[in-house]
Amino acid sequence: MGIQGLAKLLADVAPSSMKENEIKNYFGRKVAIDASMSIYQFLIAVRQEGNVLMNEEGETTSHLMGLFYRTIRIVDNGIKPVYVFDGKPPDMKSGEERRDEAQKALEAAQESGDQENIDKFSRRLVKVTRQHNDECKQLLKLMGIPYVNAPCEAEAQCAALQKAGKVYAVGTEDMDALTFGTNVLLRRLTFSEARKMPIQEIYLDRILKEAELSSEEFIDLCILLGCDYCESIRGIGPKRAIELIRKYKSIDEILKHLDKDKYTVPDNWLYKEARELFKNPDVTEGENIDLKWIEPDEEGLVEFMVKQKGFNEDRIRNGAKKLTKAKNTTTQGRLDGFFTVMSTSSSSTKRKNEKEKKGPPKKKAKGGTGFKRGK
Repeated sequence: MGIQGLAKLLADVAPSSMKENEIKNYFGRKVAIDASMSIYQFLIAVRQEGNVLMNEEGETTSHLMGLFYRTIRIVDNGIKPVYVFDGKPPDMKSGEERRDEAQKALEAAQESGDQENIDKFSRRLVKVTRQHNDECKQLLKLMGIPYVNAPCEAEAQCAALQKAGKVYAVGTEDMDALTFGTNVLLRRLTFSEARKMPIQEIYLDRILKEAELSSEEFIDLCILLGCDYCESIRGIGPKRAIELIRKYKSIDEILKHLDKDKYTVPDNWLYKEARELFKNPDVTEGENIDLKWIEPDEEGLVEFMVKQKGFNEDRIRNGAKKLTKAKNTTTQGRLDGFFTVMSTSSSSTKRKNEKEKKGPPKKKAKGGTGFKRGK
């Protein structure tokens, strides 16, 4: 789920923190990608088209198709991805409870024939299994793409890699990557090219500056909006949440002044535990992780994807060749890593000042020789 309503709120209170960009403009960048979120997207996308891809044995292969082709697209644009897989979920995460609620809502929608809610709650019941993850890890290894097993939450581990300078940004749809401290978040990175949606880039430091929030206040704001680790206060929407945080600076102070008759605070509310999880998540330190992109194993890919999973051999071999080409192409470093680009206005001002020091240009005689003609 991530953080409810955060993207819309940021568009209102910190618009300069968000911008859109083309995927090709991330050439030369390393990006940590939330694997579970990506796999979930692939499974959902195929379901929305009305069927689920399977091989002859009846095994779902939608996740493998999505991971293979979207990763090739990412690599083809000069990006070096590393996928991060979830570990053990925190004790606070109430995913199973939400699945039970979604199951009941789906059954009610089916009884009433409400197709919109049938689609909505069917999507919520799609689950990324251990088998999905294991098969995707096997595929990535054959593709020569590194992956990391997080001890707990993938978004937190992605943030640790970004903060350690191992990657430029984190690619996920979950906004709580920002709450974990990711400074550069890329959304839509693993979307289908057919959707023609630009990458959305969000900067945490700009959020804090423009919204006038400290890191601690931002975390409490995210908890108020609604996160995966605890309930939120009923009746408080995004606009009211940021008003309260700006006024009282913390949830602790908000609770001292809140009208309990108007707003319902959850019993035994675990907001302090959620805050601690965001501030000090269970991660492997980014400095201790070594990322290596290696040559793809074409024959291994054919064995796994074609012979075991039923994919077209020509397409798999063509994909492997694209990976090899990208790996072996010698690329120059990004220019912005070597030069500081001066703004046009500052360059113009500098030229203007130099002209003023030299004084006005001397006029030439009409004849162009600089001598008077004798009589």
